[in-house]
Amino acid sequence: MECREFQTQEHKKEMRAVQDSMDVLNGKWKIPVISSICYYNKRRFSDILNDVVGISNKMLSKELKELEINKLIKRTVLDTQPVTVQYELTEHGKTLQTIISNLTDWGIKHRKEIIGK
Repeated sequence: MECREFQTQEHKKEMRAVQDSMDVLNGKWKIPVISSICYYNKRRFSDILNDVVGISNKMLSKELKELEINKLIKRTVLDTQPVTVQYELTEHGKTLQTIISNLTDWGIKHRKEIIGK
């Protein structure tokens, strides 16, 4: 009985961890935004906007703010004329690189499986 109780506690902990991850990466746009930044290391707002097909300026701004709050990206304002803002992954954000790579690989295989391309 103790073993089953431990497994249940461990399972609950794992499920909470999955939920925490999904809460941070939720929605249609966060993973593509992270992927854009991850691929190029540093990206300007307009570069990300061009990379992530279908996202609006307002939505990108919102997603970047949430990613910054969750310490996954860093926003740097450069002293240029006009002002340039760059985004890059934080050290904590870089821990997502393996997940992004795995999602990319899976997505390529999945597309081949479903539509043969």
